[in-house]
Amino acid sequence: MRYRIFPGTDTTVSEVGFGTWTLSTGWWGEKTDDEAVEMLRIAHDNYGINFFDTADTYGNGRGERQLAQAFRGKRDEVVYSTKIGYDIYDPAAQSTRRGQNELPQKFDRDYMRFAVDKCLERLETDHIDILQIHNIKMEHVRDAEIWQELREMQEEGLIRAWGAAFGPAIGWLYEAVELCERESDIGTIQMIWNVLEQHPGTAMIDAAREHAPDCCFNIRVTHASGMLEGKYTEDTVFPANDHRRHRPRSWLTNGVKKVRTLDFLTTEMTLGQAALKWLLAEPRVVTTLPNIYDVEQLREFSEASDKPELSPAQMERVAELATRNFGVDEEPMSYKGTMDRVTT
Repeated sequence: MRYRIFPGTDTTVSEVGFGTWTLSTGWWGEKTDDEAVEMLRIAHDNYGINFFDTADTYGNGRGERQLAQAFRGKRDEVVYSTKIGYDIYDPAAQSTRRGQNELPQKFDRDYMRFAVDKCLERLETDHIDILQIHNIKMEHVRDAEIWQELREMQEEGLIRAWGAAFGPAIGWLYEAVELCERESDIGTIQMIWNVLEQHPGTAMIDAAREHAPDCCFNIRVTHASGMLEGKYTEDTVFPANDHRRHRPRSWLTNGVKKVRTLDFLTTEMTLGQAALKWLLAEPRVVTTLPNIYDVEQLREFSEASDKPELSPAQMERVAELATRNFGVDEEPMSYKGTMDRVTT
């Protein structure tokens, strides 16, 4: 495993991290807490993963509690990244929540302080290494008090670095651009970016490069919802509780066609590993968060860090394929958030 440093800090993280939403939410198959803790320990002890990403809303704190159980006595060996912003403490909202529907969001000072205290309690720690505001919208980007509150918590030692996570779906271009412009000391952004879905992630990185000198990126949906694992066929059937089951069939058939154009990436590694190496070719990517839900995937993805770098010719060919949508004619992707510049 290779490691990178969050700019402006002494926080060193593994190039491949572990997002706990696959263990704590039930959206990728059910795991007991004991099974989750075992996987987290294997990730750290066997494969050198030290960056663990969670959120208070993952299983209503379950992801944070799993981390605390897994790494009691080893706090100085791991880096905790968590997120706040959804009001998981509102009983009425919880009782009416269905599936992956979003809860109400709260970002006032008192709530942020309360939420951080609860995260610290569940993580059994006195500080959070990376705190991100969860799935922010433009109104939050433009609320300077949110970001000032994060700075104050950083000065107090409650958090080491702060940033924002964009989602839940792909998009949010000008939310990220404007955040980099307005809060140029931002430490990190979490976003969707991968070989098949390069926009708007590439433009977000360009904005950080121009306006936010210490802003690095932690990347989720690294494999385009599993497409870049290279195991789907036109006949793949997803389980009933799997979110991919509810996508149009064209997503599967077109995706399989695109993946077939990427065989040139697999001469020295699996496609799943090559997908991570493509992300890590960008210096501002500090860590990647592939969806890990079994030990076989854990081994494959963690070993990607030590694989050879993709060659300039391979990177250029990916770029060329992307300009023509990997040879597939389909409807333009639908994005969330602000995809055109809107000023106030």
